[in-house]
Formats: sequence, C-alpha cells, structure tokens
Amino acid sequence: MSGHSKWANIKYRKAAQDSKRGKLFQKLVKAIITAAREGGGDPSANVALKNAIEKAKEANVPMENIQRAIKRGTGEIEGASYEQVIYEGYGPGGVAILVEAMTDNRNRTASDMRYIFTRHGGSLGEAGCVSWVFEKRGAIYISSNVDEDELLMTAAEAGASDVVKEDSSFIVYTDPTALNEVSEFLSQKGYPIDRCEITMIPKNTVSVTDINDASKLLKLLDALEDHDDVQNVYANFDIPDEIFDQLESA
Repeated sequence: MSGHSKWANIKYRKAAQDSKRGKLFQKLVKAIITAAREGGGDPSANVALKNAIEKAKEANVPMENIQRAIKRGTGEIEGASYEQVIYEGYGPGGVAILVEAMTDNRNRTASDMRYIFTRHGGSLGEAGCVSWVFEKRGAIYISSNVDEDELLMTAAEAGASDVVKEDSSFIVYTDPTALNEVSEFLSQKGYPIDRCEITMIPKNTVSVTDINDASKLLKLLDALEDHDDVQNVYANFDIPDEIFDQLESA
C-alpha cells in the first residue's frame, strides 16, 4: 500500500502541524471525554483513554485540559455529551471509506458527512456497507532503522501478530487489547517507538490508477479529516507512487 502509506504519513505530519496552531485540541479533548465516559477515568485500566491521553500529550495539549476532559467524561464536571458515530461510504474509484466521528448533534454531523461525500464525487452509504472491509488492530510505529530479523523475533515474543516494513521504518501490529503490553515490551527491549494507536486496517485494497479519481479521492479524504467532528478516516485505496508524486507536486 505504497500510495496509501504516503497518505497516512502526510496525515500524521499535517496533524502535527495543525496541533501547533491548536486546531486539533478540540478533537483530542473529545476523544478523552468519550474514552473516559465509556471505560472510566483510570488510564491504566482503560486502553482507549491511555491512547487518547498520549495523543493529546504529543500535540502539547496542556495537562489541565486533559484532566478536565477526563473529569467531564466521568461526570465529575458537567459539559457537552459526545457520542461516537461511524459513517460509511464510497469515494471515487469505488474506494471504501470509514469515518469515526464524535458529536453532540447526530443530525448536523450526518448532514455534513453526506454533503462532503457528494461534493467530492463520493456517496454516503448505509451502516455496515464497508465496515466489513476493515479490521481493528493495534499499531506500533518504529521509525529508526533497526535489524528486521531481531525485531521480528522480539515482536513475536511480545505477542505481536505481524510486522510490516515500510522504507526504513516498521509497523508492528497487535490485537487491540494487547497494544500497551506489546508496546511496553518493545520499549523495554530498547526499540525507539515513534507512536502507537488503535487503527483500522483494510483487508483488501482498491488500486486507483486514474489521476482524476485519485485527485478527487484525496480531496474527499482531506475534507473529511478537516471536519471538526471527525476523529479518524480510513480508506482501502492504493495510489501508484508515480501518480501520488504527481498529485503531491501539483
């Protein structure tokens, strides 16, 4: 998934840049509130909350905001009540798209999603239409150039399910419930962990070879990512490197 991986890396860089301007603070705080509400306010016993807090810290969200968000989630402080909603649809080229959002107004967010999909050549579908394409997994990113064979053995010992090499970096995949355990094991073994997260991995990919479809698809994905209620966007596309490079330099 070379083109898909490039998009993921660009997303991560863009998120880091946006966070410096405070744009992502609201999304990160929402994630903490929802995780605390659903699994309690103790991050050692709530994997989702622990991951949400780590992402917030990476984006330099002040600890005061993080603590306040946890208390809002557990009900110690009153505030807006957010719920997680999943939207599913198709983009140009028949690409499956899964959107995770957190909203305090389902009708408003659903209307916005339908508009964004339609405006960019896609279509919002019914619940369940594409969720079967994706599998929830834990992902640990190791950016340094480490010995692949040693990492494979160590990851297997830690209980990881797979290791994928991308250029000079690696992604260690785990069962979602084992993410923290495997991450801590690898860290103790001296592996430099860039970040870890719960993500959705496509079971199959759609090759988008038409440059116009590819352009429309990336604009659709960007528009979804930029919506205030959207937390994560997943898609099962693969854009060939040469087309992706043309689009990025355009």
